[in-house]
Amino acid sequence: MTQPTFSRYAIFQTGGKQYQALEGKTVAIEKLTAQEGEKISFSEVLLRKTADDKVEIGTPFLKNAITAQVVKHDKGPKVIAFKFKRRKKYMRKQGHRQHMTIVRILTI
Repeated sequence: MTQPTFSRYAIFQTGGKQYQALEGKTVAIEKLTAQEGEKISFSEVLLRKTADDKVEIGTPFLKNAITAQVVKHDKGPKVIAFKFKRRKKYMRKQGHRQHMTIVRILTI
């Protein structure tokens, strides 16, 4: 099975995490304060591939920013934190859903 290859993509950083950006695709990132429908830009671009043989690598970041549009605000899947101590009648169950923002990448 071969891995799919993309002719244009970028790697950017926001919220302490790194994400891959493909033009026209949606990405779920850490919660942002932007409103739905608002256009935002990510200036911390680490890597950009613009053609089959042209790759730009930032030191640490590239100059041109990635633009995106906020699609919606949502919550991630539920994660269960379960604590248990045997023979002590101790059990604690707690759920958590992380807030995230769904953005559509417009330009790389």
